[in-house]
Amino acid sequence: MSETTHFGYQTVPEADKAGMVHGVFTRVASKYDVMNDLMSGGMHRLWKEAMMDWLAPRPGQRLLDVAGGTGDVAFRFLGRGGGPAVVCDMTEGMLIAGRKRAEADQRADRLEWIVGDAMALPFADASFDVYTISFGIRNVTRIEDALREAFRVLRPGGRLMVLEFSQIPNDLLQKAYDLYSFNVIPVMGQVVAGDRDSYQYLVESIRKFPGQETFASMIRRAGFDQVRYRNLTMGIAALHSGWKI
Repeated sequence: MSETTHFGYQTVPEADKAGMVHGVFTRVASKYDVMNDLMSGGMHRLWKEAMMDWLAPRPGQRLLDVAGGTGDVAFRFLGRGGGPAVVCDMTEGMLIAGRKRAEADQRADRLEWIVGDAMALPFADASFDVYTISFGIRNVTRIEDALREAFRVLRPGGRLMVLEFSQIPNDLLQKAYDLYSFNVIPVMGQVVAGDRDSYQYLVESIRKFPGQETFASMIRRAGFDQVRYRNLTMGIAALHSGWKI
């Protein structure tokens, strides 16, 4: 009997999930940045700046941004003085959109765009100083495998940072957020991107992702030390940090 996993609230064969996620992001690629602004009220920009504040990029640091899509985090990393950067994503359409941004911004020479799977990264051991993944790890079929791969490709002294939607530690506020998410976001997806189902999945996938303490324990089990997290906007999102010692 084949292993199963979740795709939003559906139970699906584990072998099918990556292809289903790929389909979602292929369909939404052209409207992804616009929808991020609409879904979060622009807050995702502040959360990514908070990520950079905690990371404090330095010249010469090589970044791997996994599930990096259109390069939002990589651009910020370069803008804060870090670099060079590699953006790795399983969806080629997202990378194509990001490459166009890089060419328009005249940063193409400091960025690489690689199609790859977070659970089996196409990079050598100890290749990067910083590994980031933003709003992507909840879509990975086996999160533990992705965290082990992050540990593998980081150099000793390297840092992992994960930005992901999380759980609000207040039941009343969580219920209000759920009402917004399930009733508004799929409708936005239909109106703006012509795709209600993909945004229904994205909302459901947030609810299936483990809470802050559980995810921090998963990072520790992957081998990371000094694991910490910070809640953002009451816990709607959270930043998790860990170091490869």
